[in-house]
Amino acid sequence: MPDPLHPMHHDEPPPADHDVHRVVSGGPTGTFAVAGVATAIVVLIYLAFYFGVYAQRGLIQ
Repeated sequence: MPDPLHPMHHDEPPPADHDVHRVVSGGPTGTFAVAGVATAIVVLIYLAFYFGVYAQRGLIQ
């Protein structure tokens, strides 16, 4: 069972520079995917609210 107070094993060597470079060079693709999905959800909710509430009432003069 892992110890929550000491989650890292200090007997493991730190990652090599080429391993770190390989991971970092991939870029934040997952971050952009999550941000894109969240933006699409917000836009869809806005459009559903607009067409479901405001557009059905028509122009108020």
